[in-house]
Amino acid sequence: QVRLVESGGGSVQAGGSLTLSCAASGRTFPQYSMGWFRQAPGKERERVALALIGRDGSTQYADSVKGRFAISQDTAWNLNLQMNNLNPEDTAVYYCAADCNEYSGNYCHGPNFNYWGQGTQVVVSS
Repeated sequence: QVRLVESGGGSVQAGGSLTLSCAASGRTFPQYSMGWFRQAPGKERERVALALIGRDGSTQYADSVKGRFAISQDTAWNLNLQMNNLNPEDTAVYYCAADCNEYSGNYCHGPNFNYWGQGTQVVVSS
């Protein structure tokens, strides 16, 4: 049974940093088949990935986090998201997703993943 478990969330002041991790069990996934999403309070989960790794190892970020967040996979079963210079607009539940089922060129397209974690809460105070 595949399971994704996010960790590393918490409360931080604006300007601070957090590192999220996603541990996969049951199977491993190539780095280009995993990604990070988030859902802000009172909103639907964003359909555009926050961060993705491409088939060629390049990275892609949503405009809202570009230059502040960094995605990496340190093992075949662990995906990370380094988040720097956080601001209150980053407050959300952050989700890890795996096993992309639709690609657009080098990257997974939209929220088209077969597996999702339960999420980890990030709260950024001003």
